[in-house]
Amino acid sequence: MIITENLITFFSETREHTEALCKPLEIEDYVVQPIVDVSPPKWHLGHTTWFFEEFILKHHKPNYQLFNEDFAFVFNSYYESIGKRVVRNDRGNLSRPGVAKVYDYRHYVTNELKELLSSNVSKEVEMLLLMGIHHEKQHQELLMTDIKYILGNNPLLPRYNDTFEEDYTQSFPSKWITMNEGIYEIGHDNPSSFCYDNELGRHKVFIHEYNISNKLVTNKEYLEFINSGGYEDFNLWHAEGWDWLKQTKISQPMYWHNIDGDWHHYTLKGLQKLNLDAPVMHISYFEAFAYAQWKGCRLPTEFEWEAAQKLFEWGSRWEWTESAYLPYPGYKKAPGAIGEYNGKFMVNQKVLRGSSVVSPNHHIRPTYRNFFQTNLRWQFTGIRLAK
Repeated sequence: MIITENLITFFSETREHTEALCKPLEIEDYVVQPIVDVSPPKWHLGHTTWFFEEFILKHHKPNYQLFNEDFAFVFNSYYESIGKRVVRNDRGNLSRPGVAKVYDYRHYVTNELKELLSSNVSKEVEMLLLMGIHHEKQHQELLMTDIKYILGNNPLLPRYNDTFEEDYTQSFPSKWITMNEGIYEIGHDNPSSFCYDNELGRHKVFIHEYNISNKLVTNKEYLEFINSGGYEDFNLWHAEGWDWLKQTKISQPMYWHNIDGDWHHYTLKGLQKLNLDAPVMHISYFEAFAYAQWKGCRLPTEFEWEAAQKLFEWGSRWEWTESAYLPYPGYKKAPGAIGEYNGKFMVNQKVLRGSSVVSPNHHIRPTYRNFFQTNLRWQFTGIRLAK
């Protein structure tokens, strides 16, 4: 089959956008890895390139020559079936290959893939290409959250740029949306649009009557929780969350700084005075749960969220839900390495719904199931209440 010009353009624009996100960086920023959850920008550039090389070019382009035989070891993330790889927390120790060499790698693979796509290719290649594009879009979001962590933990709190806006406010009155008891259909149902396999298996779910907030919890509201002693009241927390608090000594959202009695927070535009009307962000599931307890409410399940999402505004924060990350009915992992993409992570994680201010265009949909461990905060995570 002939790949459509639109899909080739989509591929090209995605590759260019990743590099555009890195333009504000200093060369030293590309290599830093402050914690295991954060990968250096240079690694993201290489990993997203390796994905296209490993899954498409190696198997579908005749006489394809690897750019570098060692790069699979360097840029493989978690694919056990493909071979050995650098330990995740060692990604920041890779002074070589250098940034220039990684960009050479990107351009080489991009050009080789465009050449392949100019010929007649199989339906499998089209499927892998679309997955690779959306895989890179996932990493565009991770790249931005990782850049923020890298710069936000630099003692000088340098800005990424002067234009990136994080604090979109929801300037409309708060209200509870009542959802009737009934059977709702959940999951992706549009065969002409892309989704991941964890969204498939559209199925019916019975949901009791519930109320869900039309707005996200704001910084002002969350500050009231802090000032009331929310971080000191064990009654509000899961036992594991309380242990996490005692171990980490956390007492406010990530990137918050109390300077001479005034709250500020680090943003990609640098240190800013806290916008009290903006939705709170960079909090763990533990904190979201405790806040909901303090308010006499709860977090919605992912099914409640999806059933109601057309009735409220979403998209500036990933929203913690009360749902464990589990397979939908009939879920089956794909064979081989592609099957490692989602299925093997369906344990000890919570589902987040929506998207965030760093989610890329053409990658957002109401059935998207993001997932993270309960203690993680470096993503743009927020709270929507239910009761």
